[in-house]
Amino acid sequence: MQIRPTALDGVLVIEPKVIGDARGFFVETWQEPRYREAGVALPFVQDNLSKSRRGTLRGLHLQHPNDQGKLVSVPLGRVLDVAVDVRVGSPTFGRHVAVELSDENHLQLWIPPGFAHGFQVLSDEALFAYKCTAAYAPASELGVRWDDPALGIDWPLREPTISAKDAALPELATIDPARLPRLAR
Repeated sequence: MQIRPTALDGVLVIEPKVIGDARGFFVETWQEPRYREAGVALPFVQDNLSKSRRGTLRGLHLQHPNDQGKLVSVPLGRVLDVAVDVRVGSPTFGRHVAVELSDENHLQLWIPPGFAHGFQVLSDEALFAYKCTAAYAPASELGVRWDDPALGIDWPLREPTISAKDAALPELATIDPARLPRLAR
C-alpha cells in the first residue's frame, strides 16, 4: 500500500496493493491496523454505496457537528473526487484537492472530518463506495455550492446533473463561520 499526502493536511491518496492475473484482480480495501499506521485511525461506523450516471455531480457535502471522515473508492467506473477544506482557522481554508478515482487505478481518498466532499461521474456509470466515521445525521447536514467561483474547482463536465438540494447550497463565503468546523489545534 502506498500513501501519498496531498496539498491539504490530512487528506491522503491511498494506493492499495493490487494482485492481478489473467483471471482478474484482488485488492484489500480495508485493514484496520494497516490503515491506522498510515494515518487513518478513526473507527468506521457506516458504509455507503451510490450508483450514478455520467455527468452526475454529488456535493459538496459535510456534516457539522457529527463530523464525518470518509474513505472513498470507485469499484466500477470513473469519477473526479474533490475534498474542500472548510475548517475555520485552517491555513488552507477554501482550497481543494481533486483526484480521479476509478476501477482501473483502484485509488482511495481519505477525507478527514472538517472537509466538504463531492464527486462527478466521468464514465457511463459509476459505483461510489464510502466508509464513514460517523453515522448520517440529517440535523448536521451542511454543504457548499459545487460551482462556487471562490473554490476554483475545474469540474470536467460543464453541465452536470445535480439534485435540487445540491443546486440550492450556498457559496462558502456566505456560510456563518459558527456553522463550520474548526481546525483542531
